[in-house]
Amino acid sequence: MSVSEESIQTGILQEVPAHCRYLECRLKQDVSQADVVRVLTDLQSMVDGETCVLGLGASLLQRFDVEVQDDLHFNNHQSHGLHVPATPQDLMLWVRGEDVGTVHLKAAEFLSILDPFFYCEFATNGFKHREGRDLTGYEDGTENPEGEEAIAAVAFDDGSTVMALQKWVHNLAHFKSLAQNEQDDIIGRRLSDNEEFDEAPASAHVKRAAQENFEPEAFMLRRSMAFAEPKEAGLMFASFSRTAEPFNQIMNRMIGLDDGLTDHLFRFSQPVTGAFYWCPPMVSGRLDLSKLSI
Repeated sequence: MSVSEESIQTGILQEVPAHCRYLECRLKQDVSQADVVRVLTDLQSMVDGETCVLGLGASLLQRFDVEVQDDLHFNNHQSHGLHVPATPQDLMLWVRGEDVGTVHLKAAEFLSILDPFFYCEFATNGFKHREGRDLTGYEDGTENPEGEEAIAAVAFDDGSTVMALQKWVHNLAHFKSLAQNEQDDIIGRRLSDNEEFDEAPASAHVKRAAQENFEPEAFMLRRSMAFAEPKEAGLMFASFSRTAEPFNQIMNRMIGLDDGLTDHLFRFSQPVTGAFYWCPPMVSGRLDLSKLSI
């Protein structure tokens, strides 16, 4: 069965915007099911899938006895001295736009709807750095599938998809203190021309995370954006795939569970959040929450 592009939240397939805000929210205790339904119904009328992408966490889905296509449990990894934390939330809104003021106002509108019933645990402002680069200067998502291949990698038959979202904090001062060839070896690409080089060490990020080197192949669509705050900066890693398995395969290899060799990205960067979200499909331009009987 082929997946219709119109059934996927539009912002997932589009290029990243100039600005965005990620809102990750947790349901307050003792909120009635009726109030949860009321909030989701309000969001259904507000979320267009383009200027805002919505995702729901496993615990919220469980309240509605919803079974999705994959386990949305995000693994809390500790391996070879590395820590990949799990910080699951109930609801995620990726508010997108070309103007930072518009994004702020739209996010505030969403928060006014959520506030009586949800805590906003994480609110992070993202932006498109140059033509879509990480703050290290290297391009991100250069191996993304395109066209029909992107649709096939991203969406299940009904147009729903699984989003992995992590906040990676970079030690940019340390990274920039390294010689250029050492920086290139960590990433596995030359900064000068963005070319992956064959002689890159096995610990290079592009070697550890190469999507085609898994069985089955771990294809996913990356839509990461840079962030910069007064005390920290880095990358909001976001990927979309039919299931959580591609992300899990790649992360397991990055932290050395496969062969004991760890991704040297961890030399200067550390994830501080991590969660999966189920992004419901669209039907006739409207968010489809029928799995929740809404």
